[in-house]
Amino acid sequence: MTGIWAQAALWLALALIATLLSIWLKVATALSEIVVGTIAQLVIGALLGSTVLAGDASWLQFLAGAGAIVLTFLAGAELDPVVFKRQWKEACAVGFISFLVPFLGCAAVARFALGWSVPASWLAGIAMSTTSVAVVYAVMLEFGLNQTDYGKTVLAACFVTDLATVVALGLLFAPFSVRTLVFLGAGVAVFVVLPVVTPWFFRRFGGRPSELEAKFLMLCLFGMGALATWADSEAVLPAYLIGMVLAGTVGKDHVLVRRLRTLTFGLLTPFYFIRAGSLVSIPALVAAPAAMLVLLVAKMAAKIVGVYPVTRAHRAPRGEAAYTTMLMSTGLTFGTIAALFGLSHGVITQAQYSALVATVILSAVVPTLVANAFFLPRHLIGTAPAQPDGAAAIGGEGGVPARRAS
Repeated sequence: MTGIWAQAALWLALALIATLLSIWLKVATALSEIVVGTIAQLVIGALLGSTVLAGDASWLQFLAGAGAIVLTFLAGAELDPVVFKRQWKEACAVGFISFLVPFLGCAAVARFALGWSVPASWLAGIAMSTTSVAVVYAVMLEFGLNQTDYGKTVLAACFVTDLATVVALGLLFAPFSVRTLVFLGAGVAVFVVLPVVTPWFFRRFGGRPSELEAKFLMLCLFGMGALATWADSEAVLPAYLIGMVLAGTVGKDHVLVRRLRTLTFGLLTPFYFIRAGSLVSIPALVAAPAAMLVLLVAKMAAKIVGVYPVTRAHRAPRGEAAYTTMLMSTGLTFGTIAALFGLSHGVITQAQYSALVATVILSAVVPTLVANAFFLPRHLIGTAPAQPDGAAAIGGEGGVPARRAS
């Protein structure tokens, strides 16, 4: 256990460094954690050996995966049913075009510009078409945009994009089997029952120091996550759906949401984002940067061509349309999942996998830096209704103080 405690201390030290850098540089914490993970993997690996960080340790993979699941759940819980009913056309249009244009465009680039095989090209299209709900939500949370109608619409569009990505991956590569039917059937049942059972259960047994509510939600998230992976799907997909169906219950319980955020951002997501950065091999990219750069340019260009006109068609101001476009250009969770799926199933080679993962992680950093530096909708910051019971957004940055409860 001594080694595990030492490694945990090292990772939390990196998380603390990343947080201090985010405050100093005025960037989102998620981005600084990714960059710190990349640099730490290079420096620590060179000085002390590649096994010191232990990024593939089972306990660390669990914490990172749990961070992705709970963060995605919280993003889903932010979806306001009233706002979604009012803005569903825009959310669906932006989300679907954010998938379709990069999917087709990046697949064509991989096939004809990079000379990849047809299956590898389709997989590259899927990996590049994703939008990172985790990154978008983490960035919006730090500016308080997650509580605005604008932020809720963008988060809904992110979900549409990633849902299309999962469907495409399943139709093109994943086998449709009895397990898939079991997962779909169980998912429908859970999504119908949870909005009814959860409020009653919380009223009857909740409100105690034992944090029964958090345990109940973790049980639902991990249980459906296990069923999803068993059916060759992804654990974060049911997490987002559970968050959506419980938005009227959990999403309005600001005290519970604040406690979940403390757990998620204080412990879980640093492992997720730092580990994502540590997956990048800088020497491999320096040796062969062409594929990464081509795919990154192709993804961002395709997102701009697809998303910006659609947002403008729905009468979004130029600044908001540009900010939405940059956020929809981010990628992380589903992109790395798609790349790992392709590698483990022999669809892509190790070199192609490295290029895809590096591109996906860069797409989590570059578009967000551009968005916050040039297109941040400052007129929306601070316009969200105040949340009671200390449920303010966590950790303001970029010159924007964290909102405090009155």
